[in-house]
Amino acid sequence: MNKNGKTTNIFLSGVGGQGTILASNILAEIFLKAGYDVKKAEVHGMAQRGGDVTTHFRFGKKVYSPLIKYGDVDFLLSFEELEALRYINWVKEDGKILINKQEIFPPAVSLGTMAYPSDTEETFKKYFNDNVWMIDGQGVARGLGNVQAANVVLVGAFSNFFPDIEETAWLDAIKGLLAPKLHDLNVKAFYEGRKAL
Repeated sequence: MNKNGKTTNIFLSGVGGQGTILASNILAEIFLKAGYDVKKAEVHGMAQRGGDVTTHFRFGKKVYSPLIKYGDVDFLLSFEELEALRYINWVKEDGKILINKQEIFPPAVSLGTMAYPSDTEETFKKYFNDNVWMIDGQGVARGLGNVQAANVVLVGAFSNFFPDIEETAWLDAIKGLLAPKLHDLNVKAFYEGRKAL
């Protein structure tokens, strides 16, 4: 990373209850403490009912707007496969995509009025080749005893894209945003995510 004026655009997408907002708050702590200007805008939709949740997240030397232009996303961090597919066209040709291998059926699928895509991974690979990573955040978190830590597993994996940020900075941000009783679990989740990518 550099502070030469370039703004980095990160788009987070998921479904209500997956912890996408916490993930964006961790990123905000990280990049603010690293000396960057940070702007973010969250769209909750019907998050409490399993609706989509998205965050526009931008950092750089000076950022004037939190909103990312269509086709200008450097990194897509998605917590659900269909939500990744929904926003894939926002990503630059050389952008990077990290996806949680989880399928959450929207109401239309449950009602039988639409089918859940069966070839999401092939679609991602077709357009982005080696710039797509899919990890089983739920499975990793389940192995740690709490599937709610899946979002921090994803953050841990995502941290690999920013080698200039010290590992301890990520851990400090995570601990600063979570209750002490959750620290051990989420530190483990972070490290497992780092290894998963």
